[in-house]
Amino acid sequence: MPTALISVYDKTGVVEFAQSLSQLGWSLISSGGTARAIADAGIPVTDVADVTGVPAILDHRVVTLHPKVHGGILADPTNAEHVADMDEYGIKPFDLVVGNLYPFGQSPNNFEHGSGEAVEMIDIGGPAMVRAAAKNHAHVAVIVDPKNYRPVIDELRSEGVLSEATRRRLARAAFAHTAAYDASIVTWFDDTDLDLANESLTVEEVDTASALPASIHLALSNAQPLRYGENPHQEGARYRQAGATSWWDSMTQYGGKALSYLNLYDTEAAWRLVHRFDDPACVVVKHANPCGVAIANDIATAYVRAHACDPISAFGGIVAVNRTVTNEMAVALGDVFTEVVVAPGFGADALVTLSAKKNLRVIAANAPSPLPFDVRPIDGGLLVQQPDPVDMRSDAWRVVTSVQPTEGQWADMEFAWIVCAAVASNAIVYTKDQQAFGIGAGQQNRLDSARIAARRAEGRASGGACASDAFFPFRDGLDATAEAGVSCIIQPGGSMRDDEVIAAADERGLAMVFTGQRHFRH
Repeated sequence: MPTALISVYDKTGVVEFAQSLSQLGWSLISSGGTARAIADAGIPVTDVADVTGVPAILDHRVVTLHPKVHGGILADPTNAEHVADMDEYGIKPFDLVVGNLYPFGQSPNNFEHGSGEAVEMIDIGGPAMVRAAAKNHAHVAVIVDPKNYRPVIDELRSEGVLSEATRRRLARAAFAHTAAYDASIVTWFDDTDLDLANESLTVEEVDTASALPASIHLALSNAQPLRYGENPHQEGARYRQAGATSWWDSMTQYGGKALSYLNLYDTEAAWRLVHRFDDPACVVVKHANPCGVAIANDIATAYVRAHACDPISAFGGIVAVNRTVTNEMAVALGDVFTEVVVAPGFGADALVTLSAKKNLRVIAANAPSPLPFDVRPIDGGLLVQQPDPVDMRSDAWRVVTSVQPTEGQWADMEFAWIVCAAVASNAIVYTKDQQAFGIGAGQQNRLDSARIAARRAEGRASGGACASDAFFPFRDGLDATAEAGVSCIIQPGGSMRDDEVIAAADERGLAMVFTGQRHFRH
């Protein structure tokens, strides 16, 4: 008679699964709450304590950690020494192990640093049992996900046994399950105490690398298959980090087609940028770069102002706002082909208006979570850095020109600085009255970015502000911005020719602020 060991935290479908196994002639061994649930359903089951001869001890910390359990899981029935040991110690083999773990990976951020609750949610016996079965998948099947109950029962009914391919697939899922679990635990320690994350470094190394941990443990699962990647010939999917709380998983989509790879990428960029503003704001993104940003007293006006920056580029773009979408905004949006509009919420009448646009993806979402790292793949590993913060009016900011900025110019420069940090380098942004008018992005030299931004501004930034994500290496870039009509400039400074650039600003009567902080974005 084949034997199954069943011990699960998530009991979804486990009683029905146990019933099916019993009907197929399987013997069931179980423990704790799982055993009670199976027994209460009238299904024959043996408590694991009756197998080991030892009850659960240490407040159930030790239940299945016993040679009669792990010997039965790990034994190779084709190995004579294993068979002899099993006969000598009265160990019975298991053919199937069903186990899933305490839900630490689902909510590690809910635990306080050092809390007893977190420690108690670190499963020991479960991972040991699951890993043992997965290791011995040549002879033992293992199930960690209730969604596999039905396929396993179907195969047992039709074939009588599980194929080698099925056992290997289930073993792979089991190791992925425990790997994600361990990664969540490591991440919890890292998040609560960075010194622990750097425990393998010397004191000197910790002092110089304290912002990043010595190791990063990522466990990702395919949460959202996509039609394709950036291009139709590329496969694509959104992967979710184990234990992460994502606004993508809690968002509500009211209409439109399924989100594409580029929709997700650009919407993420727009959603993060719009949340850098406190006032009603709108961001329009195309190909990961903002092509319109504006602030206003109401969200409809903010949208109209943002769209006016570059209406041609806004065609087929992503619109993000940080206020509930009103019907007035929905009507204005209805005249423009837009891929996605994302907002904290939508008025009932706005949803009715937007529903007329069948292909528009309408998304209500929570604010994005801070990103722990900025990660990019390279051969053999990852490039990892801290996210780029945008500090406003810090102690490093200083006026370097004879002309002092007015309060209005300060407001324009601060707005331009926020926008510029979200634009691909080399980046030049022209703004006026908290409205972007010209955005020059992604050029290999700053002068070209300045000229592109000026061409798109079409004189509308006259008297406004210019932001540059890095210093001007020569005065020609500053001269180009001055010719666009701006009255003030904000940039990091740090060029060997800063004096020449400052002199050019003074010559043209411009106010200029050095921030001391560069915002390259590749």
